[in-house]
Parts: sequence; C-alpha cells; structure tokens
Amino acid sequence: MSKQTLGLEQNLYDYLLSISLREPAILTQLRQETAQMPRSIMQISPEQGQFMALLIKLIGAKKTLEVGVFTGYSSLVVALALPTDGKIVACDVSEEYTSVARRYWQEAGVADKIDLHIAPALETLDKLLTAGEAETFDFAFIDADKSNYDNYYEQCLELIRPGGLIAIDNVLWSGKVADTEIQDNQTNKIRALNRKLHQDCRITLSLVPIADGLTLAMKN
Repeated sequence: MSKQTLGLEQNLYDYLLSISLREPAILTQLRQETAQMPRSIMQISPEQGQFMALLIKLIGAKKTLEVGVFTGYSSLVVALALPTDGKIVACDVSEEYTSVARRYWQEAGVADKIDLHIAPALETLDKLLTAGEAETFDFAFIDADKSNYDNYYEQCLELIRPGGLIAIDNVLWSGKVADTEIQDNQTNKIRALNRKLHQDCRITLSLVPIADGLTLAMKN
C-alpha cells in the first residue's frame, strides 16, 4: 500500500501537491489524525481523494457505494463532492475506525448523506440486491480486504447503473503485482482481478497510476 503516488521522487511529489492539491481543512485534519494510527497506510492519498471528487462531479453521481471505510477520508471526500441530496452506502466491520469517520462526517456537516453499515460488506451488498437496488447506484469505491475484491466487484457491477463507475484501489499493490517472486494470497488475488478486468467486456477500463493504482471500470 502507499499513501502517495508510486514512482515519484519526493521533491516531485511535493511539487505535484503544491500546485494541484485543494484539500479542505477538515480533510487535512482527518488525514493528519489518521497518520498517527498504527494502520495509517490504509488511508488513500490526498491527490487520489481529489481525483475521486472530480470523478463524482464529472458523472453527476448522487447515489454511491463504499466498500471499506477505515477512518472515513474517502467517504468524506465523496460526500463533500455529492449534491445536497446525495447518498453514500458505506460498508465496514470496524466500530473503532469508523467512530473516527463518524466524528469527521458530523463536523463536516455531511453525516446525513452517509448510511454506514457495520457488517461484512458482502452481506450488505447482497441485501441491497435482494431489496431491488440493482443498477441504482452511480459510483462505487472498493478499498477493503483484497481476498474478496473479485466478489465485491461482481456485486458492485450489479448495483451500478449502465454508465456508472467502479473505482478499485491498490491494484498496483506497492509494485508487488509485477514481481513474480511474490506469491502471497493477497497479491495473487489482485493479479487475478487485474487480469479478469482486462478481458471483461462488460466494462470500459482504465488503470490510473495514481497513489497505489486505481482501476476505473465504467459499466457498459
């Protein structure tokens, strides 16, 4: 995982942020608080967050999914970019980390936009499908346990409308996916999904080398 874009020397990365990042103070505060936590590496980079906010506005999203919340940076980015009647269905299993997220959502005035489900995401997504919400979402962000990435993708693909967008995080996995000597389960799961997406005619595909690699899959 990486909290900044892979492959950039520090001085170039700092320059990139200095001339492009427009991070609201509330997001900076959340990022700085999360940086003090043991698993801070799980947080997305600020340039990726800004890119996701742009995507939300470009596609005119109003109803979105988030699989994996952590301390809430990505959901807060999306919530701030959504219109006043926008909604996020957010999935996570940690009360501890999402308690930080809830605090920042409240402070930012977007808590009413976010419906947080503390349960295994596969269960939450299945309930949405059972409730008849297939093809009603505009955008989904997947950033959770890598062993279930393919399952999350398939469920999100059902829930997203045609023309809707799925964003999948960590698809370059700190460069491990390109190292054939690395054969652990998580790396192999990401490799398998990357190969599958490359051949999936149900989507229009782009892998953007921002942060730790972000795949964009638009449902055809």
